[in-house]
This record gives sequence, C-alpha cells and structure tokens, in this order.
Amino acid sequence: MSPPPSPGGLVLVAGIGNIFLGDDGFGVETARALAGRRLPGHVEVVDIGVRGVHLAYQLLDGYDTLILVDATARGADPGTLYVIEHDAAAGAEAPGAPLDGHRMTPDAVLALLGTLCAGTGGQPPRRTLVVGCEPASLEEGIGLSPPVSAAVPEAVRLIEEMLRPDGPPAGPTPTPMAREAAQ
Repeated sequence: MSPPPSPGGLVLVAGIGNIFLGDDGFGVETARALAGRRLPGHVEVVDIGVRGVHLAYQLLDGYDTLILVDATARGADPGTLYVIEHDAAAGAEAPGAPLDGHRMTPDAVLALLGTLCAGTGGQPPRRTLVVGCEPASLEEGIGLSPPVSAAVPEAVRLIEEMLRPDGPPAGPTPTPMAREAAQ
C-alpha cells in the first residue's frame, strides 16, 4: 500500500456518486459514515455527490491529499474494495475535452482542477487516492446492494487507517481488497 497522506498537510475525503443509481451511492454513504467519526483536525470529509464542479473549486483551497471515495467497477466481486493511487499523467483528459457538469468523473474533475490551477496559480493536491468499491448494480433506485452496504464500514476503517500518522499496518487485510496503482 502507498504511504499514508502527509500528516502536516490538509486532507480532503470526498464521497462522490449518485444516490439515485443504487451502488453509485457508495461514496456518499461512506462519507456520511466517516463524518460521524472522530478524525484528525487536518482532515475534512465532504459529501460531494454529483457536484464534481464544486469539488474542483473546493480543491483550490490548498489540500495536500485528496481521497476520493466512489463506486469503481474493475471486474471483481461486488463489495470488493480498492485503493488506487491516481496518476495525473495517465488520467488527464485531452485539452479542449468538453465539460459536462452532469458526468463529472474523477478524471474530469482533476482535469478541470488542472485548468483552474493554471488560471489562478493554485496547486492541485500532491496526492490523489481513490477508495473504490466494486458495485453490484448501478441501475436506478435508492439504496446500496447488500455486498456494497457491507463494504461501507470496512471502507471507513480503511480510510481511518490511511489517515493515521503511522499509516496502515503491514500484512493482509481481513476482507477481500485490491490495492493497486492507477494504470
């Protein structure tokens, strides 16, 4: 696993997704659960939902680390958690790509942030991590599927470990989880 976020810098944990599309609400539900926990003072948790443009502007406030929490379809069993380090070079959209405020994927948000930083002299977060969960269903409907709902407390525990100054403990995790670098 990657080293933990810098203890001295501001950390933004952003739950993203659409609660009206089943398991796409994973990030929002995880952010809600995490917001009720006792966290270090340099950590802010927000429920972004589908407001990706808002997230891009909020990131101009000078966060060192961004942790996105989202449904992430990568082909594993529903409820599988992933920790993915975002590679800005690999995830950047082509210049001049159309901006659609209703389909702000994490890569689109980060591309917009790059444009905003270039125009304002701001700096994007030094690190961006994604805590993703394999969805079972992204069909219209409110509520998470049982495996994704069961993954929410595990995601909260994982994020809390990531936020500890000493980082997560070494060794295997008790639930199915993939940890990888973005490709």
